Amino acid sequence: MKNRDFSALRKAATLGLLAWVLHSPQLVSAQADPKKVTKEQFKGVIKLDVRDSKADWAPYTPKKAPAGSPNVLFVLYDDTGIAAWSPYGGRIQMPTLQKLADRGLLYTQWHTTALCSPTRATLLTGRNHHLTGNAAITETANGFPGAHGRIPAQCATIGQILQENGWSTFWIGKDHNVPEQDVASGASRKQWPVQLGFDRYYGFLGGETNQWYPDLTEDNHFVDQPYSPEEGYHLSKDLTDKAMEYIRDQKATNPSKPWFMWFCPGANHAPHQAPAEYIAKYKGKFDDGYDAYRKWVVPRMVAKGIIPAGTVLTDFNPLPPNIANPGDYVKPWDELKPDEKKLFSRLAEVYAGFSEYTDAQVGRIVDYLEQTGQMDNTLIIYAADNGASGEGSPNGSVNENKFFNGYPDELSENLKYLDKLGSPDTYEHYPTGWAAAFSAPNKMFKRYSEYAGGTADALVICWPKGIKARGEIRNQYHHSTDIVPTVLDVCGVEMPNTFNGVGQYPLSGVSMRYTFDAKPDAPTKKHVQYYAMLGTRALWKDGWKAVALHAPLTGKGKFDQDEWELYHVDVDRSESKNVAKENPQKLKELISEWMDEAEKNLVLPLDDRTAVEILGLERPSEEAPRETYVYYPGTAPVPEGVAVNVRGRSFKILADVDIKNTNASGVIFAHGSRFGGHALFIKNNKLYYVYNFLGIKPEQKFISSTALKPGKYTLGMEFIRESTGEHGEQIGKAKLYINDKVVAQGPMKTQPGKFTLAGDGLCVGFDSGDAVSQEYKSPGKFTGGNILGVGVSVGKQEYNDLQKEAQRAFQKD
Repeated sequence: MKNRDFSALRKAATLGLLAWVLHSPQLVSAQADPKKVTKEQFKGVIKLDVRDSKADWAPYTPKKAPAGSPNVLFVLYDDTGIAAWSPYGGRIQMPTLQKLADRGLLYTQWHTTALCSPTRATLLTGRNHHLTGNAAITETANGFPGAHGRIPAQCATIGQILQENGWSTFWIGKDHNVPEQDVASGASRKQWPVQLGFDRYYGFLGGETNQWYPDLTEDNHFVDQPYSPEEGYHLSKDLTDKAMEYIRDQKATNPSKPWFMWFCPGANHAPHQAPAEYIAKYKGKFDDGYDAYRKWVVPRMVAKGIIPAGTVLTDFNPLPPNIANPGDYVKPWDELKPDEKKLFSRLAEVYAGFSEYTDAQVGRIVDYLEQTGQMDNTLIIYAADNGASGEGSPNGSVNENKFFNGYPDELSENLKYLDKLGSPDTYEHYPTGWAAAFSAPNKMFKRYSEYAGGTADALVICWPKGIKARGEIRNQYHHSTDIVPTVLDVCGVEMPNTFNGVGQYPLSGVSMRYTFDAKPDAPTKKHVQYYAMLGTRALWKDGWKAVALHAPLTGKGKFDQDEWELYHVDVDRSESKNVAKENPQKLKELISEWMDEAEKNLVLPLDDRTAVEILGLERPSEEAPRETYVYYPGTAPVPEGVAVNVRGRSFKILADVDIKNTNASGVIFAHGSRFGGHALFIKNNKLYYVYNFLGIKPEQKFISSTALKPGKYTLGMEFIRESTGEHGEQIGKAKLYINDKVVAQGPMKTQPGKFTLAGDGLCVGFDSGDAVSQEYKSPGKFTGGNILGVGVSVGKQEYNDLQKEAQRAFQKD
C-alpha cells in the first residue's frame, strides 16, 4: 500500500468490491438449501392437483421440547477462589447465591481448567479444553491442534443441541471464545454466539471490559452502551436488564417453550469496578490482611463442611525460587509498609463490593422468575470459572493492563487513586496476596492448573422441582466438562454422534445428576481428569493427584526435567503432603496416564512463555499484515486484534482534514482508553497528540505552537524509535506536524504490549467508550470540518513523503 493516496485507495477498494460482487459464486443465491426430506420421511400424498393431495407437516415442523421440560439458568462468575464467598465461609456476602444454596446443593470439589476461555469452552461443549482448540485464552492461540482458538465442528455446543431440540437459547455477558482476529466488523462470525447455537446474544466478546464503559455486542453487531455512568450505568445492571428482556419477549409469544440462558457477568474479573455504596459496605473488613484472612476463613470452611476437619492450611509461595514466577510472589502482610496495607485493603474492598453488587443483579433475575411462576422448574447453576486472579502483581494495580504489558506497578502512583478505586478512574486489580487468600486452603491461584488454588471453584445447583434436598452439601469430585452432560441429562436430550453432518467428539465429562439424590459422601462417578495450562500440569485419578512443578508464563521450558509430586487428595484436600516417595508406583502410573490423556486430548506442545511474548504473537487473519493502514470516519471502532499494530516500532499517523470554521474541534484519531492509548485531536484551535502510557500521569502530550485556521491540512505525528527500555517499552522522539512543518516535538515512550486486552478499539472522528486523554470527554466527536481519512504507517517511508501523497488527495477530490 506504499505510495497510495486516499483517493487511489478509495478507488481500488471500490473496484475490488465491484469485482467481487460480479464474480463471486457465493452471491448467485443468498438462500440456503432447504432441509432435505426423503420420500420415506414424507407421509403425505402428492398428486397433480393439490385438492387430491394430502399435506404432511411433520418433517417440516421444528422439534418441540417435551412437555414440562425445565428452563436452565447458568450464572458464571469469573476469577473467584473457593474461599471468597459467604456460602463457602468467605467474607464476601452473596445473598442470592446463599438463597439458591439453601434451596438446593452446594458442591465442595468442583474444578475448572484454571483459566477462563478454556473453562468456558468446556462449559459450552462438554469436551476437554484442548479438544475445543482452547489450550489457554484466545489471545494466546497458536497453530497447533489443541491451541488454535476456534471451537471445531466436532464439538457441538450446548446452545446448538438445545436449540435443535426446542429450547430458546440466550447468551448474556462475557464470551472470550472468539479469536481476537475475528472480533471485527468484517471478519468471520462463525465463532460468535449466534452462530454457535444462541438465538440472542448481548455482552462483550473479549476477555474483559470496562464495567463503566463496556465494549458491547448485540447478536451479530457492535452497539453503544445505552446510557452513561453519570446516569447510573454499570455493566452488571445492564446485562440483567437485557436478560429479563429476552425472557419476557420469549414468554410473550412462546410461553410453553423452555429456555436456556448463559449469564456471564464481568465480575469478578478485573477491572474491579462497582457502585460506591457497595464498596462502602466493606470498609475496614479486610484491614487484618490476607495472611489473617486465610487463618480466619479455613475454620469457617471446616465448620460449614466445605473442607474436612484437619485440612492443612498451605503456605504462601509454595514453589521453589528456581521454579516460581516472581510476578506471582506474595509479600508477607507483616512486612508491608502502612501505605501498602491501606492500598491493599482498599483493593479487596472494591473486589468484594463488585462481587456482591453483581450477585444482587442476579437476584433480580431470580426474583423475576419467582414472580412469573418460572422458578420451580428452572435448573439454576451458579459457579465460577477459575481460581482467584493473581494478575495484579505483588503490589496490586490501579491499571491491570500493566500486567499484560509486563510493566511493574509503583506504590506512589497507585496511592494517588486511593479514593477513586472502583470508579471510572481506575482499572484495578488486587495484589497476589488476596488471590492466595481467596483460594485458601489451597496453593496458588488462577493460571496454576497443578494446584487446586487455580482449579477449585464454587458451584451451587438449585432446581426446586427436580432436587428434593435443601441446603445440602455434595463432596463428589467433578469438573467443568461435567456440566453439559448434566444439563443434557436433566433436559432428556443426548449429544448426537453426528451433528450437521459432522462426526462428534465424545463428551469428556459425566452427568452429575446422580448427585441430586445421592448422599453427601457417596462415591463419585468421575474417575480421571487431566490438567494443563500455560506449562503447568497435573492429573487427578480416583482420589490421587500427580503434580508437575512448573510455573506459568516464565519462559523456562525444560518440561522433561520437571519434578513431580503426588497427593492423596481424598484425605488431603489442600494438597499439603507430598507422598511421592512413599508411593513411587502410584506416581509413575499417574504420570503415564497424564501422557495418555495428553495424546488423546491434543494437549502438546506445552507453552510457558511470558505474557508479552505470547500476547505479542502475530496471528493469521483474513487480512495480511501491511505497512500502511487507512481508516475513514463513520465506521465502527476497529478492535485491537485487527487494527494497525504500532507496538515495538516507529510509526506515523497522517490525517487529511478540511477545517471549515474557527470552532473546529474533536477527535481525529483515537485508540485505547485512559488506561493506555493514543489520540490525535483538535482543541482550542490547537493540534494535540497524546500518548497515554499505561495511564501513568502525566500524559505524554504534544501541542502545536500555532493555531489552526479554516483550510485543508495534512495533520499528523511521527514516532522515531531509538531504544528499548528496562521493561520492554520503546523509547524515542515524537514529532507533531501541521502539513510538513514540525510544530511540537520531544521524547516519548510507547507500551510494549496492547492498549487493552479487549475493547476501546481504533476510532476516526470520535473516541468510543473511555477517552484516551483527560483533555476531552468521550465521544469527543469531530465537528467544524471534515476528515477525509487517516493513514497509519508502520513502514520505513519518511513522514514527508507520505504527507505529500496525502496532500495530493485534496487536489483530486
